Amino acid sequence: MIRVVVAEDSSTARALLVSMFESDPEFQVVGEAGDGREAVELVRKLRPDLVTMDVRMPHMDGLEATRRIMVEVPTPIIVVSATLDNDDVAASMRAIRAGALTALAKPPGPGAPDFEVGRARFLATVRALSSVKVVGHRLRTLSRNWPAPKTGVQPRLRGSIVALAASTGGPGALRSVLDALPFDFPVPILVVQHLSPGFLGGFVEWLGSTCRLPIKIAAQGDQLTRGTVYIAPEDRHLTVTGQGQVRFTADAPVDGFRPSASVLFESVANLYGRSAVAAILTGMGRDGVIGLRRIRELGGRIIAQDEQTSSVWGMPAAAIDEGLADFVLPISMVPAKLVEMVSQESKE
Repeated sequence: MIRVVVAEDSSTARALLVSMFESDPEFQVVGEAGDGREAVELVRKLRPDLVTMDVRMPHMDGLEATRRIMVEVPTPIIVVSATLDNDDVAASMRAIRAGALTALAKPPGPGAPDFEVGRARFLATVRALSSVKVVGHRLRTLSRNWPAPKTGVQPRLRGSIVALAASTGGPGALRSVLDALPFDFPVPILVVQHLSPGFLGGFVEWLGSTCRLPIKIAAQGDQLTRGTVYIAPEDRHLTVTGQGQVRFTADAPVDGFRPSASVLFESVANLYGRSAVAAILTGMGRDGVIGLRRIRELGGRIIAQDEQTSSVWGMPAAAIDEGLADFVLPISMVPAKLVEMVSQESKE
């Protein structure tokens, strides 16, 4: 039984969420909150398996409630947003940075033609995230020193391109990395971030609000430019051509994802070889491993986020278990390592 607290100030929306959970015997709604303060108190008292959190509530909003829960009683939190306008998406991204696992749009009501599909998808996502072991808002920065995997090729630490990938918990991790990079970062950066449909535009705007580098949703045929961050669009794989241009494909999902980290990593490996630098950040599942294996085969270098600072240590752990990571680092150390790896100096 998955025990859930539903935090939502709209009685109509709250009743919809509760009815969805009650329609599935795996879920039990153990508490309902109409504002953030009530949500924090219920989580302290009831210790649920998961919280669904509205971001806009009276007395205490969902962002502050998320912060307090993640400091006091870390619990899996899913932000459920009423709208997909940029303000609500930005608020959802801030809640993710504070420790929420992901953000979802509110499912359609019973009268909508896609109600059953939306309900099933929503419950499947919540079910998958309910058992995630979350870390508190105040993250530790110590990391185990992992040895670099053995390889017959000793690559040079020079990067002609950087590829980053993340899933659950990724928006906050990506922002931490991109915010810390210098304005004169010398190579293009390609990013795959698994997001719920409709959140991409607001996510990119939120990233761009503080980052010194230009950030954009990649467009078909974009010529890659040094110091520019290209985010994969919704429902398309992001790859690179031999002419240094962006190319999308609508090929089947890989490990359940489109865009897929593995598709991006493999494309970058095939074109840039030992000059490719990749980082695999927090996320559920194994997306990225296939492509990282190709980067390793061709002499590229790989960073994996450590367990202590990952909201979900799935994707980085999979890469480490396969012996693919050259460096296992807390998120605070990833930007400096990227700068070092793409500097003009090389090391044999």
